[in-house]
Amino acid sequence: MEDRECLLARDAVEVMGERSTKNADTTFPKAIYLLAVFGAIGGFLFGYDTGVVSGAMILVREEFKLSTVWHEVIVSATIAAAWLSALIAGPATDKFGRRPVILTASVVFAVGAVVMGAAQDKIMLLIGRIIVGIGIGFASMSVPVYLSESSPVELRGRITVTNTLFITGGQAVASVICGAFSSVPEGWRYMLGLAGLPAVVQLTGFSFLPESPRWLVAQGRIQDAYGVLQKLRYEGADLDTELSAIKAAVCDTSDEGGIGQILKSRPVRHALLLGCLLQLFQQISGINTVMYYSASIITMAGVTDKTLAIWLAAATSSMNFLGTFIGLYLVERLGRRLLTLGSLFGTLVSLLVLALSFQMAYIYSPTVSMPETDPICQAENCGVCTSKSACGFCFLDDDFNTTDSFCLAANHTSYNEMSVSGLCANSSLLDSGTVTFAYDWCPFAYAWVSLMGLALYLLCFSPGMGPMPWTINSEIYPGWARSTCVSITTAVNWASNLLVSLTFLTLTEVLLKHGAFYLYMGLAGLGFMIFFLLLPETRGVPLEDIGKLFSGSIFHISRRV
Repeated sequence: MEDRECLLARDAVEVMGERSTKNADTTFPKAIYLLAVFGAIGGFLFGYDTGVVSGAMILVREEFKLSTVWHEVIVSATIAAAWLSALIAGPATDKFGRRPVILTASVVFAVGAVVMGAAQDKIMLLIGRIIVGIGIGFASMSVPVYLSESSPVELRGRITVTNTLFITGGQAVASVICGAFSSVPEGWRYMLGLAGLPAVVQLTGFSFLPESPRWLVAQGRIQDAYGVLQKLRYEGADLDTELSAIKAAVCDTSDEGGIGQILKSRPVRHALLLGCLLQLFQQISGINTVMYYSASIITMAGVTDKTLAIWLAAATSSMNFLGTFIGLYLVERLGRRLLTLGSLFGTLVSLLVLALSFQMAYIYSPTVSMPETDPICQAENCGVCTSKSACGFCFLDDDFNTTDSFCLAANHTSYNEMSVSGLCANSSLLDSGTVTFAYDWCPFAYAWVSLMGLALYLLCFSPGMGPMPWTINSEIYPGWARSTCVSITTAVNWASNLLVSLTFLTLTEVLLKHGAFYLYMGLAGLGFMIFFLLLPETRGVPLEDIGKLFSGSIFHISRRV
């Protein structure tokens, strides 16, 4: 871009900043809403494929006779593939554009769904999960960037939160699908294969959507960018001023690029640190462990029927989905900063409730009246018994004050209903009624406290810490660094997701269940203090002006709101 044109473009930046909030009630064209919906289908696929695996693997494990190692490999392979492909997606979106990467993700999702649905053995299933992981990595990185760059400043927060809304919606739909096909022969094939349908819908609909106007300007395609803005902005919008601001940002950074330049630029370095911390604390504040443990919490409440437990788990996912609507409503009213801090504080309180409930269940758990001869499973109560990975608690159903119970050695990973009588074969309980084998929980009369903590956690987490790391990361970087930085922070999210997933069971053995939740509570509190000091408000600030928020000391960022 010529120097004179760059000078003219820079003169328009201040004007754009002054006008950015004057038309908040203006009616926008339908095209921007279609863009939000079809773009966010990538989020739906992300949520569906990460949510469906827990239900499907219950059936897959039995059919393919999977060992514990294979179970963990199949589940973790998706996360690992998403982590690596998110790093690849950054350079790809810069070189080829945001739109082609999203379309590629749709194709990858469709192929992965077919491979998983048709899997004849564990190797083929693993390949399918890896393919889907690649699609998740591409979509989780490129969709938020595309939506942020294409949105008008007045709607940017809501449109980027729409992606998270679709993620939680995908998880909710996955849980319902798992419930619907749980009793169907080879129902897991339908659970995994149905992900191909929304992938085809996105591929079809997104084929008619435009490229990001900011990427087009960076490629020197000014007229194409102007045409896209005409389609996505309200009638009468000052497109020349907005386009000039985008061109000025490109001019200011036309010689920049790469991780080396990112680390040399103090504002971008500060923004990248904040973005990585947001994604890190989203995971280590316990969301995946709470969602993972929801079935056990429901079981603690006395629900032993598998079908009912599956549908109650679906209700849990639905609460996470509905809570995201609160974030959608508040993101342009409260702003990103208050929504994130309020969400973290509520998460901290709810984790305290969960930790206390598990601690109460451990302390007041039923006693073991008939010690097991195996020295490994000697325990005085259910809490001590179930804290040992090789042991489980055998007791009479619905008897929280049982006086006749056992702590028995068992292979939990291959446990099923038919093995209960074998595990409890020496138990006199069989003559008294139906017995239950609890291998990672204890019967507890006040389990409703755990259910309350679970509901409170999802209510607090889903409006803020669920969507805000994605929303804020999509808007705090300059155009020349946006793809690379979002790629790095998305990889941090998946890496920390993998770390938490691999360490959760170990933590519950070393620290016990309540100790693990106390740890997550402490991490959530640490996150609250960090973001109170570092997180600025970006609501209503044009993308080209956000860099000014990070220009000074990192410890004064939060004051510039």
